[in-house]
Amino acid sequence: MQVRPPTVTPRRRSRRSWQRQFRYFYYRLMRLEGSTEAIARGFAVGVFAGLFPLFGLQTIIGIALAILVRGNKIMAAAGTWISNPITNLPIFFFNFKVGSWLFDANHLSIDFTTLHNWETLSTIGIELIAVWLAGCLLVASISAIISYFLSLRLVHRWRMRRVRRYRVLIGYRQEE
Repeated sequence: MQVRPPTVTPRRRSRRSWQRQFRYFYYRLMRLEGSTEAIARGFAVGVFAGLFPLFGLQTIIGIALAILVRGNKIMAAAGTWISNPITNLPIFFFNFKVGSWLFDANHLSIDFTTLHNWETLSTIGIELIAVWLAGCLLVASISAIISYFLSLRLVHRWRMRRVRRYRVLIGYRQEE
């Protein structure tokens, strides 16, 4: 009598592969080698780079900053994922509002009736970009500091949990 394996539909196969890939990357991130501080520094500079409007360069900048601060490069790349197509617009709108508050530039808006030439457009554009980048710098700095301490605590807690599990496992084997 031959046992047939359960039939796997394409939908089930893709769901399983998605879950398996997610689990693989999760465990890979959790088992990173390096000091807790280096992992936290890498994540923090990744978040810092991810909050700037430099599409396509955020990961490269995050990894370069991780090299400078001797942080974990993989976590720096993961930290840049804070900005993605879903979160880009809210993040950059918030950055602009923070920059407007910082410079007291609530008057900034584009009125097409006052734009008569390229010079006027360029001066307003430069002011808008300066306000936006100032907001990005402030929000990114604060977010990097918060994410450093948060990831420092989380990585430390995760590693201590693994050590406790290992000790229980070793203690269990010794009693046999």
